[in-house]
Amino acid sequence: KDVQKEREPHVYLSKEEVKEKIQSYNSSVTDKLKMTLNANGVYTGFIKVQMELCRPITVQSSQSQGRCAPSNAETAFYLPDGCVNTLHISSTNTVREVIEALLKKFFVADNPAKFALYKRCHKEDQVYTCKLSDREHPLYLRLVAGPKTEMLSFVLREHETGEVMWEAFSIPELQNFLRILDKEENDQLQILKNRYAAYRGKLEEALRGVLKPG
Repeated sequence: KDVQKEREPHVYLSKEEVKEKIQSYNSSVTDKLKMTLNANGVYTGFIKVQMELCRPITVQSSQSQGRCAPSNAETAFYLPDGCVNTLHISSTNTVREVIEALLKKFFVADNPAKFALYKRCHKEDQVYTCKLSDREHPLYLRLVAGPKTEMLSFVLREHETGEVMWEAFSIPELQNFLRILDKEENDQLQILKNRYAAYRGKLEEALRGVLKPG
């Protein structure tokens, strides 16, 4: 169930409260992805982000990571659904910074403004998905919720179609999208043609059996 962002006040914790929560968090961790509290009060840790992208992403090849790289060194493709990535971040990192870091980690050339980070949580036997604002801090949410992803998980999605900043896409990206859509359309048409050809063959075979003399 997707819902509008809930207005949740950010509770400012004292250094001692943060220390206690981190100790409790680390005692419950089962995958060794623990949090660390630094002397300045900033803490670091890990979050896992599930990729739920419906549109193709543009990825730079290893030769195109310089500023003067040609545009044809970029490739657009669909990311497998359900792919999960792990990021090491700090408590000061915002949602927007997490999105940028995630895209940079995998050499995604798309504008970060095309994407949004969501939180998925369980409440009253239902699963809710809420879009996070750019200024929220994912590691704080992870600390408060605890390490169990069943209680809280993060999801990267594109903005809804009505929210898409199409001007953020380059002409080569848009052309790649059109080529991919054309290919998908042709593939789906061929699948339908093959399906109905198989039905027709079975019907014709059945008719021949019925009309066969004797």
